[in-house]
Amino acid sequence: MNSIRVTIGQQAGFSYDICIGTNILDRMGLLIRKSNCADRYIIISDSTVSALYGDVFLTILREMNLTCDLIEFPAGERSKDLSQVLSIAQQLIALGADRNSALIALGGGVTGDIAGFIASIYMRSIPCIQVPTTLLAQVDSSIGGKTGIDLPEGKNLLGTFSQPRMVLTDLYFLATLPGREFNNGLAEIIKYGIVDDLELFQLLENGVADIKKRTPELLATIVGRSCRIKKEVVEMDEHDRGLRRILNFGHTIGHALESASDYRISHGNGVSVGMIGAARISEKLNYLATTDRMRIETLISQLGLLNHIPESVEISAILSRMKMDKKKKGNAIHFVLLKKLGVPFVNGSVEEGLIRETIEELRSC
Repeated sequence: MNSIRVTIGQQAGFSYDICIGTNILDRMGLLIRKSNCADRYIIISDSTVSALYGDVFLTILREMNLTCDLIEFPAGERSKDLSQVLSIAQQLIALGADRNSALIALGGGVTGDIAGFIASIYMRSIPCIQVPTTLLAQVDSSIGGKTGIDLPEGKNLLGTFSQPRMVLTDLYFLATLPGREFNNGLAEIIKYGIVDDLELFQLLENGVADIKKRTPELLATIVGRSCRIKKEVVEMDEHDRGLRRILNFGHTIGHALESASDYRISHGNGVSVGMIGAARISEKLNYLATTDRMRIETLISQLGLLNHIPESVEISAILSRMKMDKKKKGNAIHFVLLKKLGVPFVNGSVEEGLIRETIEELRSC
């Protein structure tokens, strides 16, 4: 099992470990017991993950003589709203959860966001342990302390920064992961290669067949490299005010596309289209070479991710969602653009006409 330390600020209490291994559920129980961060634990899990691992994980924790309960909620992005937050909070109260309790987020990005958000506000904050079961959550959303829930107007418009107590990643979970969810994570890994790690990008280009086969050794390598990139950026910019914004590459169009499709388009597919859009805008503004833009589009297509905007999604709906993006400043929509692979920058002055032109191109791909 490998351990990556995330050091937040100058106080050790704000730092935590990302522990990565295969078939480490039993050791997870031991690590949670050793953490001694609560008198009781409540697992938060969606209906899909709970059916697969909920009772197993609950049994492991109870065998460690830990007081533990399980709260299940309906799977899917639609659950990431205020009504579900209130429902879970009321169930916590009914269980008698207090300030000496901790939540365990067992699941993917939606579960991590919901559990992390509730933990940050319940009784004015209780600890949260992240146990990510999807590739997306393992390489991205479980790390860094961002929590968020959706409003009808857009994704993650309510949220907090609240670092987890620890992140426990078992690559075994990826064996049962549906292809759609696996691709969600691949989009974020491609993003890391594009904005920070050219060697990782080349590893993805050369390993397309093995990635599709989910070769364990390669997955361990790319998950580990992705986690290290995320942790290094988070350490330098915990609250997303500067450098961390490069991790939003592809997300400006991506989040708007997800929301405009009523979440029929998954996060990974939204981001993959968004990355192509950002690369094309970078090229149109004479920052990015055509060869680099083509490498990005080729890799996204070879790995089976969405590379165009479906006819079912209105362009006007995407543009209106972008105007409500939480990262905008005034009327300026901030884009993460590229000077070349591995050299991103934030641009807040992309003209709406160029954005519309690019989105219309993505419709006709």
